[in-house]
Amino acid sequence: MAGAKIPMRRRLLMCENYEVESSGEFGMNLSDTVFEFLDESCEGSPESTNGHGYGENEEVDEDEEGESNRNVEDEKSFWEKQHQLLHDTLCRSSSLESRIRNATKEALKEARMAGNLCVCRRPVAGGCRNCLVREVCGRLGNADFNSAVCKTKWRSSPDIPSGEHTFLDVVDDASSKKGGVRVIIELNFRAEFEISRASEEYKQLIKKLPEVFVGKVERLHNLIKILCPAAKKCMKENKMHMGPWRKHRYMQAKWLSAACERTTAQPLSGAAGLPGGVTTAAARPRASMLTVDLMESFPNLIRTAVEVV
Repeated sequence: MAGAKIPMRRRLLMCENYEVESSGEFGMNLSDTVFEFLDESCEGSPESTNGHGYGENEEVDEDEEGESNRNVEDEKSFWEKQHQLLHDTLCRSSSLESRIRNATKEALKEARMAGNLCVCRRPVAGGCRNCLVREVCGRLGNADFNSAVCKTKWRSSPDIPSGEHTFLDVVDDASSKKGGVRVIIELNFRAEFEISRASEEYKQLIKKLPEVFVGKVERLHNLIKILCPAAKKCMKENKMHMGPWRKHRYMQAKWLSAACERTTAQPLSGAAGLPGGVTTAAARPRASMLTVDLMESFPNLIRTAVEVV
């Protein structure tokens, strides 16, 4: 019995690696017993019998590390591909696009030199975008381009909300026998794709975009196909919600919507004798009927009223 008391005469006398029993019988080495117990425990343990020990954990860690490396490689390959596609798309340019691009740059330069071109009811310091678009359109028209201010509108759908957008285009009827070539001009192209908390990879991609885009419809369509998936991946990696105005269909509707209204415009500047060539409408006199300066603002009106009375 495990709990029985062992007589003194049968106690083991141990010395280093051997032992002697007082009765003269052969005794078992205690060290062999201990290590035999450890060996049996190891052999009977789940780690050794079922193969779920340290070796498998090491394999799992290796698999996870390999998957992580593959994800990094896939992401790197994706961004490299997007950069290459963007570079190839932007570098190709026809002679028509180059001529319109140079004329647009010249028109912008002259418009900025003219100063504040805002002739809205509430002028904006430095000029507003709508007035700048009209000014550039008029200057392109004076340079013998069939330019127009384009305004697209689209209705809401389950995927995107409704909206509208204004930009420029030039239609060249002489360069093609299939009804003319349309060239899109966006004066603030890069800002249309910027994201506030973008990843470094997306920021580097957007930096390659021109501030002023001048290109054919097909080129713009290809750029949208490159930039929208990049924006989607950027937001997914940063765990950000992708707004509907970032989607591919919304970007297409901005410039490529079928519901597009073209309006020609004349330059807002160019009148001789005015500072900077700016034409401004005469401001209407405004005065309250309760103010004391009514006589100074409308002297003729007050005099007529007195005579009638």
